[in-house]
Amino acid sequence: MKVTPFYLRISDEELSDLHQRLSQTRWINEMQGIGASEGIDMTFLEKLVDYWQHDFDWRAQEEKINRFDHFKAEVAGQSIHFIHQHGTGHAPMPLILTHGWPGSFVEMLDIIPLLTNPSAYGGDPADSFDVIVPSLPGYGFSAAPEKKGIGPYEIAALWAELMSGLGYQRFAVQGGDFGATVSTWLASRYPERVAGIHLNYISGSYSPPLGEGQPPITKEEKQYLDHILAWSNQHAAYGRLQSTKPQSLAVGLNDSPAGLAAWIAEKFYAWTDNNGNVEDAVSYDALLTNISLYWFTQTIGSSLRMYVEGSKRPMHFSAGECIKPPLGVALFPAELPMPPKSWVGRCYNIQRWEKMSKGGHFAALENPQALAKEICEFFRPLRSVNTHL
Repeated sequence: MKVTPFYLRISDEELSDLHQRLSQTRWINEMQGIGASEGIDMTFLEKLVDYWQHDFDWRAQEEKINRFDHFKAEVAGQSIHFIHQHGTGHAPMPLILTHGWPGSFVEMLDIIPLLTNPSAYGGDPADSFDVIVPSLPGYGFSAAPEKKGIGPYEIAALWAELMSGLGYQRFAVQGGDFGATVSTWLASRYPERVAGIHLNYISGSYSPPLGEGQPPITKEEKQYLDHILAWSNQHAAYGRLQSTKPQSLAVGLNDSPAGLAAWIAEKFYAWTDNNGNVEDAVSYDALLTNISLYWFTQTIGSSLRMYVEGSKRPMHFSAGECIKPPLGVALFPAELPMPPKSWVGRCYNIQRWEKMSKGGHFAALENPQALAKEICEFFRPLRSVNTHL
């Protein structure tokens, strides 16, 4: 596998074009009293776009991004961008962190140092990791697939090949959102290579075997299924649109930075632990760095394909199927609907199930210290020196 270093540099012309487009935003006339009940809160969005145009320093964020070791590699015909940061301990454990939508690799920037060099932050040097953070195909600087059929199931195979190319035979996996789905398929398809799987989200598409020969659905599980159906009816229209007609949506989002900000920022507003103020969970700088990455790479359209492809192969398991590697789960209080432990335990090998005190869907960005601590504690008994080829 050929690996080449990568350095991020957005041109001055691209920055100028963005600022010009922001200055020409055509704002809608908002009906009084709507707030965030029917989508993005317009007061919040106008403040965010104003900050993006006048105060946001992309070059400073670009410098922060470039402090990490970035690479590109050809993996099974796909050009994949990834960060590969080596740990400082005696025997770092390889760990692949996978983001989701509408996130990106920038979600992981604050947690990477906590995992690669825990002793610098009051932790145990024996808990260090070699951290690999790939960008999903069609996200950021990973090329978009040129044909249909590349979803979370297939990306698991790409990640396995990437880790082989980097010299890791056995490794740990972690993720949330689509990253959790990719991580689950990694553990399911390559159990001999995955030392453990840690998740901060489990998709509603996960369905264990039910019916004859299986334990009956419990009251708590029935409440979860009812809750996720109600949540989907009220909040998941974006997912149905993105999994059925993404191209029509992508045209507008790819052409209007304010439109792109509205679509992405709404999810950060709704899915973070923010008490009605998104900056309680995520700074404007962090949020706009993520949105800007989608804008400059023009990948909002290709990112939506994950919904199309993911819907073709949901995480449905048959009788006798199970995910063998040990599982750890961190439950953040503002997360999207999460299944009860019994429901997860029908297919996963649960070894740790921890409730966290603060955080939401973007855990690595919102509360990196707590997530890093939880990752270290879960994988501590699973470490092995036999992790390289």
